[in-house]
Amino acid sequence: MRRIELLSPAKDLECGIEAIRHGADAVYIGAPRYGARSAAGNSVDDIAQLVEYAHFYKARVYVTVNTILHDEELDDVRQLINDLYAIHVDALIVQDMGILSLDLPPISLHASTQMDNRSSEKVGFLSSVGFDQVVLARELSLNEIRRIHNQHPDVALEVFVHGALCVSYSGQCYMSEACFNRSANRGECSQVCRMEFDLEDDFGTKIVRGKHLLSLKDMNQLDALEDLLDAGVTSFKIEGRLKDVDYVKNVTAAYSQRLNEIVSKHRDTYERTSIGHVELTFTPDVRKSFNRGFTHYFLYGRNADIFSFDTPKAMGEPVGRVKEVFTNCFTTTDGPELHNGDGLCFIDSNGRLQGFRLNKSDNGRHYPLEMPRSMMRGLELYRNFDQQFDKLLHTTSATRSILVDISITDTDDGFRLTMTDEDGITTSLDHTMEKELAHTHQSDNIRLQLSKLGGTGFAVRKVENHLSKNWFIPSSILSDCRRTLVSQLTASRMEYYPLLHHDHKSELTQLSSRFSKESHLGYTYNVINEKAEDFYHRHGATHVDKAFELNHHQKAALMTCKHCIRYSLGWCPTIHHKSSPYPQPLHLRLANGMSFQLDFNCNKCQMTIYSEDRKTIAPNKKLPKSRR
Repeated sequence: MRRIELLSPAKDLECGIEAIRHGADAVYIGAPRYGARSAAGNSVDDIAQLVEYAHFYKARVYVTVNTILHDEELDDVRQLINDLYAIHVDALIVQDMGILSLDLPPISLHASTQMDNRSSEKVGFLSSVGFDQVVLARELSLNEIRRIHNQHPDVALEVFVHGALCVSYSGQCYMSEACFNRSANRGECSQVCRMEFDLEDDFGTKIVRGKHLLSLKDMNQLDALEDLLDAGVTSFKIEGRLKDVDYVKNVTAAYSQRLNEIVSKHRDTYERTSIGHVELTFTPDVRKSFNRGFTHYFLYGRNADIFSFDTPKAMGEPVGRVKEVFTNCFTTTDGPELHNGDGLCFIDSNGRLQGFRLNKSDNGRHYPLEMPRSMMRGLELYRNFDQQFDKLLHTTSATRSILVDISITDTDDGFRLTMTDEDGITTSLDHTMEKELAHTHQSDNIRLQLSKLGGTGFAVRKVENHLSKNWFIPSSILSDCRRTLVSQLTASRMEYYPLLHHDHKSELTQLSSRFSKESHLGYTYNVINEKAEDFYHRHGATHVDKAFELNHHQKAALMTCKHCIRYSLGWCPTIHHKSSPYPQPLHLRLANGMSFQLDFNCNKCQMTIYSEDRKTIAPNKKLPKSRR
């Protein structure tokens, strides 16, 4: 039996609670400091409240401490980790290897995707030095994931299944640091990849103007979960520690429902790691939450659907095409019903995103608050805000309950109540009272009073009345006893929760030599503290370069990408059997004049973006006649 988890993001305590309420088996949340989203830190007190709520359902809480760390920060990190361990956090998601050399409590460690985990060798090494779970690179194919699992079947593999995509391999992006001194590895990414670029040839000819050439669609693996399970994945991760609570509710519920369907088909193979029955008041639809369009990315191999050159903003769900345009309204082809207050958008003839709010929809005619000037027949419309769906999410949109059985029996001087949950945890209460026969049947009232468990996290599966006679028991006594049983069972569940422990010291005594063949480690290992440097030396490295954040190397590789602009334009010599008609190398240029050179490694099927100082065409180069 393989235990699997749905892992949801938590920007804050509210998001974390709602994620669990809507079906998450685990949540990941930012620590007060040193998380890879500097805008999503949380207090230890808030995380403690989330832990208490999660553990009631046997759900887990993972805390991100996954930035690279300066020497002067390590003592603070050590204390922070001890504080998190004291509140029973289940695991830490980390990037900096210096953490492994600290005096850690026996807390489980997960290897962040910022560690660039894309090979079987890397996963095996991380396991050998004490990591219990490894977050794989988003770019891996199904076959690559399966190969890693087959070679390391005891390592828990975590994959992203939904949300925003980084165009660079995670942990290997230095574009934000190079352009704005904001390190992605320090949680301060400025999202340069979502900006507009010009594409130029080596003579400065504009090939593409002002397009989002590095902006990818969002990942959606809802229909690939069974394939991922078959490949050996244990943890399914939803991206979004900066997303709002409505996004977390909707996307979590959608993936939880799909996993439940798969588990029900394979009851002897898979089981969820948490318990509790989720009831929703809405039908989840991931198209209705923030998205830039969806892609499987490289899960099933290279394809052309991963990018959106027009906009990095949310498009939402397609709702048909514009059929007719009038002075103050328009009609559409067949599509879903539109509502007053909906937010709609389209890409105009200049390739620009235009958005507007629908004021009224009446008899097939739709009246915007302000009629877009660029609207014309044939344009495809999208809905990026569904007013009615949003209202549903703003209510109590889910409940999660642990089923319990309650029984009542006679004792010599009163009666005994027993409550047993679906984990088999039991608590009992004896109540002393003088017995008196009732004048009316009591069974229905006993069942009614003992079933009132709303808001407790429990729900009644059955109530068994084993009283020998029709004794009269006041409703107030039944209610008091019920509340006491709930309190006792809740406390018992928290004591029962299996805390994870890991002895890192014993693991670290079994050092393996990983770097014998690459003894000089470059800046891409992201080392900025002495403990991390010492860690790599102890594993065979003879020289370790300082991280890019400490030394902005000239002509540095700022991004390494599986996404390839040349392939996207139809110029892949391997697949399209067609070369670029423009002089190489190609260059990207931002509106501020910063320029970057593109390098294409067709053997590895990768694109690398290099920094360069290229304000004008080199004087020794001559334009070809066709471009003079």
